[in-house]
Amino acid sequence: MSDTSWLWALFTVIAAASQTVRNAAQRELTATLGTVGATHVRFLFGFPFALVFLAVVLVASGAALPRPGAVYWAWVLDGALTQIAATALMLAAMSDRSFVVVYAYIKTEPVQVALFGLIILGDAVTPGMAAAILIATTGVVIMALKPGTTTDRKATLLGLAAGAMFAVSAIGFRGAILSLGLPSYLMAATFTLAVGLLIQSALLSLYLAVRDRAVLKAIVRAWQPSLLAGFLGALASQFWFLAFALATAASVRTLALVEVLFAQGIARFFFKQATTPREALGIVLIVFGVALLIWAH
Repeated sequence: MSDTSWLWALFTVIAAASQTVRNAAQRELTATLGTVGATHVRFLFGFPFALVFLAVVLVASGAALPRPGAVYWAWVLDGALTQIAATALMLAAMSDRSFVVVYAYIKTEPVQVALFGLIILGDAVTPGMAAAILIATTGVVIMALKPGTTTDRKATLLGLAAGAMFAVSAIGFRGAILSLGLPSYLMAATFTLAVGLLIQSALLSLYLAVRDRAVLKAIVRAWQPSLLAGFLGALASQFWFLAFALATAASVRTLALVEVLFAQGIARFFFKQATTPREALGIVLIVFGVALLIWAH
C-alpha cells in the first residue's frame, strides 16, 4: 500500500464535514439573499481563501504555476458551470423540504457519478465498489421516501437534478486535475480549485450586476456570515479536489455519503428534527456501504 493510498478517504471525510456546516450556513443566507445570492456566496467569498491555499502550496513547494492546455479548460469549465447549477438547485430544494430529506435526494449522486465516470473518464468500478454504491445509495433513498409524508414532486425533482449536476461537476473537476499531468497532486488540485472559483465568481458577479444589483449589495451587507460560508466552501472544495486527484470520483462521492450522517446531526441538534426508525435504517445501510467501499479499496 502506497503512502497516499488511504489519504483520499481522509480528505473526503474532512470535505464532507466542512461542506455540511457550509450548507447549513448557506441555508440561512437563502432567506435574505435568495437562491442565486446564497449560491454566489460560496464562490465569491471562497475565492480569496483558494488564493491563500494556492500561495501556501507555491511557497512550500517552490514550484511554478501550471500551464494548462485547451483540454484542461474544457474540463474545468464543465466542472465550474455544472457546480453553479447544482448548488442553486440544492438551495432551491432545501427551501421546500426538510434539511435531511433534501440531502437524501441529492445523495443519489454516487450512482450517477459512477456511470458518468465510467463513460467519460474510463474510471473502473469493481463489483465490490458497485455493491457499496448501491447499498449506501439505498440507505439515502430509504431516508427520503418516508411513508405518510406529503410528496413534494418539485423538491424531489430539484434534489435529483442537483445530484446529477454534482455528479457531472465531480467528473469535470477530476478530469481537469488529471489533465494537468503534474507530479504533485497537491498543486494540481489547489490550482484547479482557484481557477474554478475564479470562473464561478466572475460569471455570477456579472449575472447579478446585470440582472439584480440589489442582491450584490445585500451580499456585501451580509459579509460576516458570507465570509464563514465562503471559507467553509473553499475548505471543503480543497479537500474534495485532493480526493479527486487520488481516487475515482465514484469512490469519493460514495464515501461522501457520510455527509448525510453529519446532516442528520445538524438537523437533530440545530433544527430540532427527530430521527425516525426509517432514517436510522438508512443510516445503518449508509455506514455498511461506506465500510464495504473502504474494504473494496
